[in-house]
Amino acid sequence: MPRVKSGVQTRRRRKKILKLAKGYFGSKRTLYRTANEQVMRSLNYAYISRRLRKRDFRKLWIQRINAACKLNGYKYSHLIHGLSLANVEINRKMLADMAVNDEAGFKQLIELSKNAVANKGKEPKKVEKVVKTEVKKVVKEEPKVEEKKEEVKEELKKEEKTSKKEVKPSKASLEALTVAELREIAKEQGLTGYSSLKKAELIEAILAAK
Repeated sequence: MPRVKSGVQTRRRRKKILKLAKGYFGSKRTLYRTANEQVMRSLNYAYISRRLRKRDFRKLWIQRINAACKLNGYKYSHLIHGLSLANVEINRKMLADMAVNDEAGFKQLIELSKNAVANKGKEPKKVEKVVKTEVKKVVKEEPKVEEKKEEVKEELKKEEKTSKKEVKPSKASLEALTVAELREIAKEQGLTGYSSLKKAELIEAILAAK
């Protein structure tokens, strides 16, 4: 049996780690053990910093917006509140870009925010009209039940007559049945010794008993 060696896979794995450690200082880019530790640590730092970067950019945008508001004698919090009242959906990234590159447009947004805050309490309240609908109770009159004794008696008599009438099976209908079904019919008719009879004998016995 040939000997199993893992030299190729080990070499590939270590080359991949050393490639990620390219540019590190000293043995952190040459020795596999120290390079592996540094690469794992670097990947962890990168994972954390990708989330911190979003917070840092938000802080930067707020600082730029606040600085532009102070130049126009206004506050950052009042600007955001006024824009929300005016239903202006502009995020902080766009506001910061306007504060740096478009001063005239930023001033218009400040004026819009001021007007929205000033007219906040002057908006007429919407009066909801309540329409009362009268619900009329509809009482269904139950039909009067008349006792018809004669009709009931006639129906009972008809049912008794139909139940008394027995349908006599023909030979053709009996031949279409199975042996088990024929034995059940023989049992209902009160025949004896039907368990050992064949199909033809069962049919003759049932027809003879009618």
